[in-house]
Amino acid sequence: MTNFMGKDGFQWFVGVVEDRQDPKKLGRVRVRCLGYHTENVNDLPSSDLPWAHPMTPITSASVSGVGQTPLGVVEGTWVVGFFQDGEDAQQPIIMGTLPGVPAALSTKDADKGFQDILNGNYPKYENEPDTSRLAVNDENNPHPTLTLRKADRDLVVGTAQIDGVTKGVAKTKSDLDTELSGKWSEPVTDYKAEYPHNHVMETEGGHLREYDDTVGAKRIHERHSSGTGYEIFDDGTKITRVKKDNYNIVSADEYCHIQGTARETIDGGLRVKVNNNAQASNNYAIEVGSGANVTIEVQNGDINLISQLGDVNLKAGKNMNIDVAQALNIKVGGAITETSKSKTESAEGTHQMNATLQDINGNKIELN
Repeated sequence: MTNFMGKDGFQWFVGVVEDRQDPKKLGRVRVRCLGYHTENVNDLPSSDLPWAHPMTPITSASVSGVGQTPLGVVEGTWVVGFFQDGEDAQQPIIMGTLPGVPAALSTKDADKGFQDILNGNYPKYENEPDTSRLAVNDENNPHPTLTLRKADRDLVVGTAQIDGVTKGVAKTKSDLDTELSGKWSEPVTDYKAEYPHNHVMETEGGHLREYDDTVGAKRIHERHSSGTGYEIFDDGTKITRVKKDNYNIVSADEYCHIQGTARETIDGGLRVKVNNNAQASNNYAIEVGSGANVTIEVQNGDINLISQLGDVNLKAGKNMNIDVAQALNIKVGGAITETSKSKTESAEGTHQMNATLQDINGNKIELN
């Protein structure tokens, strides 16, 4: 037996993909092959070219959807392969792609093949390597995302700035932790790629992934075409950007440990709901370590503390100071009990006490 692949004259080919709309959706493409097919599209239309089967790596199972989808080449891609039927040249198999430096751009609906005549999209750049611009890092031909990311940077974001409250009243440190005040800006991208160390995967729709091994500027960067994505710098700093809504669903418990200082700025409102399942002991607890303060400030609005069916308990280890600029209104449905070692009340105006029955008891009572 001699008439089988490898023994009947191995037939190589190099060609250009002209159509990838495989009706069987197997990743097959139509390739116009040098030396086998004429350049004249009128004599041999793209639709008459045989379907070329893609070869996938051993790391891809290529069965029942398991493995890597055999998609990636586009119209205009140069490929290399062989004909498994030898000189008949009707059963091409693609082994790989061939990047180059295009001397001209494709023309849609042209009479000449060996180009993207279906769409005229590829190649995008003339007299420029097919290698990603992010991998090449030529300052004369920057990748578009570098400009977009620079424009997207968050600059001078305000954080909580509270000057404190008058001493002897509602006491807080007047120099309330300057680490939590001021403003911050998003760091500039650490992109300093050097060829050939930046490994880039980019899709035709604009999604991209970088694994940059440039010494002193190692990065991982993944970006959706909308601009949503993340970047990890050489020192481990990570920037995450979401261009629209962000949902985080955790089916069990969540643990978060911030070993430094947290700063959170919200341009809109904030709503937090705890114990959504209405189960006992699902408490909302906030504990602040020794030597630190809890400060809540509203610029122009109310602070409301409501317990629908429970008590409100306040305990101060030292003094409790209340400073009210206008009236103090207290409404109690039951009794009021006050216990203290001494009590002093001062009123600049009238002091009125109204009751159906008023008892005043003491060892000594002085009325002036």
